[in-house]
Amino acid sequence: MNKMEVRIKVESTPNPNAKKFITSVTVINQDRISYGDASECRNNPLAMRLFNETGVTQIHFFENVVTVTQDGSQSWALFTESIKTVLIEHLPSHDPNLYDEDELGQKQAFTGELKIIDDIIDKSIRPYLQGDGGDIELLELEGKILRVKYQGACGSCPSSTMGTLSAIEGMLRDEYDPEIEVHAM
Repeated sequence: MNKMEVRIKVESTPNPNAKKFITSVTVINQDRISYGDASECRNNPLAMRLFNETGVTQIHFFENVVTVTQDGSQSWALFTESIKTVLIEHLPSHDPNLYDEDELGQKQAFTGELKIIDDIIDKSIRPYLQGDGGDIELLELEGKILRVKYQGACGSCPSSTMGTLSAIEGMLRDEYDPEIEVHAM
């Protein structure tokens, strides 16, 4: 039996504690998913295995990219090689269908104002965050306050709490509502 050849390119992100591992295979077929610890990975043995690496604090899957965030206790030179080894060993048996039918049905389908905001974010903001190994999840809109949660590399990035959040708020004020406030959770 031929073993699948997995190629991996590693890229830095604006977050000094996160790297993007761009693979030659799909890691998730639909949407994206972030895990904050191993207990969240029940349907994803690859993510569970990555959490076994000392210092891993978050894992984010998007298309063919795995973004790994660490706590800063590991040297990136050695840590990168450990993560690449795990990916090369486990991607051939990894199932990129991480959501079953029930989970896909339960995923939040936005309507009304949140749909408008999500469309703006999809067009103007999300591609940049994903390019940096992260993403953003809309949690709720209450009056003029939009609550969001950063994912992937954005989750613990120093610039996400100030610069990126201000840029998102500015974009939404220009394209949606001049009084909207964006709060990260």
